[in-house]
Amino acid sequence: MNPVIGLDVSKGESQVQAFLDKGKPYRKSFSNEHNLEGLGNLLEFLKEVKRAAGGYQPSVVLESTGHYHFPVIQFLEEEKYVYIILNPLISHRAKSSSLRKVKTDAIDAYHLCELFYKEELEPYKKRFNLSFYNLSISIRKQDSCISTVQSCKKR
Repeated sequence: MNPVIGLDVSKGESQVQAFLDKGKPYRKSFSNEHNLEGLGNLLEFLKEVKRAAGGYQPSVVLESTGHYHFPVIQFLEEEKYVYIILNPLISHRAKSSSLRKVKTDAIDAYHLCELFYKEELEPYKKRFNLSFYNLSISIRKQDSCISTVQSCKKR
């Protein structure tokens, strides 16, 4: 078995769909919030899929969504799950090849699972530390504030 979980991430929540193997969806998709309770429910679902797949740990596939996916990524790293972050252009191209042009979060999560079996997707390789990323954003904001104050003083 080769289980996978597709997450269609949006602001504050994700649509979740699981496959136990190619062509074998597991349960119906559901919505999951990005708070402590929601991520706890996601962890229980990940464990449930692992049991249903005979002990094989599922990979998680999601699109890059700017900063909306960061809480999910941090959670998956802490729980030591393999995840794959797709460029939205790749998943859009795969979805556009479908005959049905329906757009819903549940269908998008389903397509992410199908894409996992069609393409040779690589697990995400961490290129930066989230703490350093947050620090760099803070420094940019501070520089912007300093520039604004300096320009106001000149007037």
